[in-house]
Amino acid sequence: MWVRNRCVTCMIPVVSRSAPPVRDRARHLGDFTLTPRVLVTIAWALPIGALGAVAAWALLRLIGLITNLVFYGRVDTALVAPGAAPHPAWLVLLAPVAGGLVIGLMARFGSEKIRGHGMPEAIEAILLRRSTVEPRVAVLKPVSAAVSIGSGGPFGAEGPIIMTSGAVGSILAQHLHLSADERKALMVSGAAAGMAATFNAPFASVLLAVELLLFEWRPRSFLPVVAAVSVATVVRAPLLGSAPIFPVDLGTFTPSAPVDALCVAAGIVGGLLAVAVTALVYLSEDTFARLPLHWMWWPAIGGLIIGIGGLIEPRALGVGYDVIDELLTGRATMSLIIGILVVKSLIWGLSLGSGTSGGVLAPVFMIGAALGALEGLVFPQTAPGFWAIVGLAAVVGGVMRSPITGVVFTLELTHAWSALFPLMIAAAAAYGTSALVLRRSVLTEKIARRGYHLTREYEVDPLEVLMVDEVMHADPATLRTTDPLPVPTTTLTAGVPRRGRPCDDPPRQRLFPVVDDDGALTGVVPHRALTDPPASARTVADLLVDDPLVVRADDTLRAVASRFAEAAVGAAPVVDRDDATRLAGIVTVEQLLDGRLRDLAEEHHRERPMRLLGRRATMPS
Repeated sequence: MWVRNRCVTCMIPVVSRSAPPVRDRARHLGDFTLTPRVLVTIAWALPIGALGAVAAWALLRLIGLITNLVFYGRVDTALVAPGAAPHPAWLVLLAPVAGGLVIGLMARFGSEKIRGHGMPEAIEAILLRRSTVEPRVAVLKPVSAAVSIGSGGPFGAEGPIIMTSGAVGSILAQHLHLSADERKALMVSGAAAGMAATFNAPFASVLLAVELLLFEWRPRSFLPVVAAVSVATVVRAPLLGSAPIFPVDLGTFTPSAPVDALCVAAGIVGGLLAVAVTALVYLSEDTFARLPLHWMWWPAIGGLIIGIGGLIEPRALGVGYDVIDELLTGRATMSLIIGILVVKSLIWGLSLGSGTSGGVLAPVFMIGAALGALEGLVFPQTAPGFWAIVGLAAVVGGVMRSPITGVVFTLELTHAWSALFPLMIAAAAAYGTSALVLRRSVLTEKIARRGYHLTREYEVDPLEVLMVDEVMHADPATLRTTDPLPVPTTTLTAGVPRRGRPCDDPPRQRLFPVVDDDGALTGVVPHRALTDPPASARTVADLLVDDPLVVRADDTLRAVASRFAEAAVGAAPVVDRDDATRLAGIVTVEQLLDGRLRDLAEEHHRERPMRLLGRRATMPS
């Protein structure tokens, strides 16, 4: 079989000969791994899903209680909007300030981790703290979010519920004998369960977990998340109902080419708005960081900004589910559309940068719906609320950099299934616009500012699809146990050719296999032992490592890299797949890195395999 390798210096394909094809050469490999441990994780995810639904219900009721107490002077847990009725100007102005003071005190003397909108904190716990969350965060985060939103904060409940329900899963997992990856699966299961219960959007919650939290696509994490979300959705029904949050009836709407083309424009505009509000959040954060005040006081200043915005547009305060419903069903007035688009964007972005507690999804829903409703006044009339739905999906796709989640979220919130294709176009256009203009999303920028690198781009590891026999040195210098010391210099200076690389000065063979008279592998001797042997050593047998790390010719490079890391070695003998004593070659760390050349070449090397005119190009073999 011919394998195409690449030269790292010029990225030009280099053809080299590899081992002949063997029937079922990867029979011991699989597309995925499902072990009994996954079943244990799934079993624990079931009660976590139920607890996540209860946590979501409790948080929404707590938000309703504080909102009613602050703005209506009554004891009631129903979720109401602060701006649904007239209030004294002093109350609208000062209630968010008081809420900010309480949050600052809770963060200063309780836990600083309650600051922010929840998702970056959850990502940071997963990536940097091995999916461990302090128990007090599970209590302080929902309380601080309820105080923030209940006192008029223009935030959503989803970020805090992600952190709260995720903390429930993490705390339970910390009491079990689990690995960090299993803890991650249970933490994300709790977070996704809380999302599903909050919005009655199970599929979108699973996608959110995959696109934003898991950083992998494996059965060991995907199946527990689905199990937890399923339980949470079932438990939600008697607690919060099973109907869509914002039902929209598009009637007999069917997509058309002109409408689809306009969805591209709507997506681009939505992407630009996403860029603007993201930049506003971090401009605000930078500004607050320059204030000569302790960060404990910042939420109160953010609350003052909220209060001023509430005096201009009272309905921009709070979660605003009632406003989102009006926008999506085409019942919003021009003054409400403009007020939400301008005031909500400003007070949300500026106050979120103060480090207060609150989520981003519900405000993004409202801002996106307002943008779409405004576009609907210019674009051709289709169905009531259609352009508001398009705007919502576009802004979510641009702000969160999760276009698939944005589309599915919109559909599950509205049940406007006939709008699937236009929503996909708009969300993709917004995502592309945002990715072109901004390096990071509103979620990852915060982590990057703390000095950590985070990527959300996924691809198949090239080391996972290449086998050892495609990069190994198939004809290494070998020794026998009876060979006397010192070993001849010509043997010690033997080079190891590197496929796809210039071989003018090949690296020296760092490991020498030792074979018997029949060619069977008996052990190895490191190069350094041969160059500086002990004074008592007389033959190769005195230096022999008789139980070395051994890899098979049909192992993947990724599996070998993991074994190298675990054993802290940089080279290993390769044995035949059918005969573990038969030496097939040696493989080194440098040769494993050669496996990356394919990925580099496919990304950077440009070629024209076919030509329409003129000389016919040579097709790759």
